[in-house]
Amino acid sequence: MANKQSFTPDEWTKILESAMLVGMAISATDPSGLWGTVKEALASRSALDKSMADPGSNELVRAVIADFEKSEGQEKIKATLRKSFAEVKPSEFVERALDNLRQVSTIVDAKAPDDAAEFKTWLCSISQAVAEAAKEGGFFGVGGVRVSDSERATLAEIAKALGTS
Repeated sequence: MANKQSFTPDEWTKILESAMLVGMAISATDPSGLWGTVKEALASRSALDKSMADPGSNELVRAVIADFEKSEGQEKIKATLRKSFAEVKPSEFVERALDNLRQVSTIVDAKAPDDAAEFKTWLCSISQAVAEAAKEGGFFGVGGVRVSDSERATLAEIAKALGTS
């Protein structure tokens, strides 16, 4: 079973980023306003918490979540994401996030083949949870759709980048 020690420090950073970027890519695809963005961020965190509490989560997923629970891990990822995405427009953000996911897919396939499929499915489940967290369109929650067409397209692109589609 793979864990943090299975990867180089740079590979591990990319893997940690991927858990954040799958949700952020959905949010950037179709911004939901302040309240929607809060709901989407909470959905991403909730997905992490749910996986940590699940005794069936694989070791790689648990290792990623364990790093997020440490302030050192959180600060490292925030700094890396700020540096990588500081002046990126939303449309560029999604492309860069997808590029990261393609790289992560290659890394986990090579270094964690037994855990790769479950890890990638886990990343897709985070993006799905974020997409479903807030209604898009409508007015003050009335009307609108749970997952917009652009979010649906980004979910498909995420699955493609991870090789799960």
